[in-house]
Amino acid sequence: MITKDQKQLMGFLIPVKFLHTNINLLKLCCYSFILSAFIIIFGFSNRISSTITVQIQQKQNRASIISSYDYGGIMRDEVLMSRVLDNNAPRSMEIDKPKIAFLFLVKRTIPLGPLWEKFFKGHEGYYSIYVHSDPSFNSSSKAEGGVFHGRRIPSKKVEWGRFSMMEAELRLLANALQDKSNQRFILLSESCIPLFNFTTIYSYLINSTQTHIESYDKPGPVARGRYKPKLMGPTITIRDWRKGSQWFEINRKLSEEILSDRRHFLLFKNSCKKYACCADEHYLATWMNMNSKGRNSNRSLTWVDWSKGGCHPAKYGSNDISVRFLRRLQNGDNCKHNGIIGKNTTNICFLFARKFMPNTLTRLLKLSPQVMGF
Repeated sequence: MITKDQKQLMGFLIPVKFLHTNINLLKLCCYSFILSAFIIIFGFSNRISSTITVQIQQKQNRASIISSYDYGGIMRDEVLMSRVLDNNAPRSMEIDKPKIAFLFLVKRTIPLGPLWEKFFKGHEGYYSIYVHSDPSFNSSSKAEGGVFHGRRIPSKKVEWGRFSMMEAELRLLANALQDKSNQRFILLSESCIPLFNFTTIYSYLINSTQTHIESYDKPGPVARGRYKPKLMGPTITIRDWRKGSQWFEINRKLSEEILSDRRHFLLFKNSCKKYACCADEHYLATWMNMNSKGRNSNRSLTWVDWSKGGCHPAKYGSNDISVRFLRRLQNGDNCKHNGIIGKNTTNICFLFARKFMPNTLTRLLKLSPQVMGF
């Protein structure tokens, strides 16, 4: 007969015996529970991690967008240039109707605008216009109409003799490169005039095998004297250093190469923070001397008179404008054309001229049909 104590002992031993005989099943259950808990916890943490990652990426994207612009809401130059080069058309791409980009670097208005209106009239589709002016004038109600309407690019303040002048030129170039039809690029000022009609200038530039950037070596304080070996060397040596007119004409391929060369750009920019280096007279001239490999004519297509000396060229007013004077600018000494020595010389050495004051407009409009052909 089983006593009460024995029954209690057997009640305790039965589950123990069950656990002992089914220990593997118990282990399996424990493992399953632990695994399920791990999966749940890991999945939850993974969702949190994914959410945090997305939030971080969104913040980084917003920061990237914000950092692409300066405090004035204008896209930073390095971002603009990078995007232009990234989106550039293949060089093998054929353009049915190549265009000339006219890049106007001006202080405020273009007082000789009516003359340019006559020049461009009837040639739509063969040219593009880009205007860089003082930022304070960009929103002015006096902005030009006609061919200049809506052609102002986001601009920044420019100081004479400072690197900001060169940055403005490259900013114009970068904006113009966004139109893949633009194949030649000419830099002009508000005091520039065309010396020939559009057809003559278009044919001259589109059929040119070289660019037109003045680049020469000259002793003295305003040329070699501006070279700073401690700032420029050894990347740029005194043998590399050149001077030239800022008023360039350049083809698309070399424009792309210039914009993509951040090494020389940053070297000039950092060096010019320390002194007025007149980068507009040295940056492209030096770059061409180091990289053009015979692709540059080493002359400017924009006539200017430095015969009176001083820091600025001679200015011309209404009383200076005559048929004889304009003819003299059109037909100068013979100059090399398309890089062939002894061949392909031309007496058309300049296509544009400066500095013409606003009061010359009436006389120029009167004489342009007779002299310039428009």
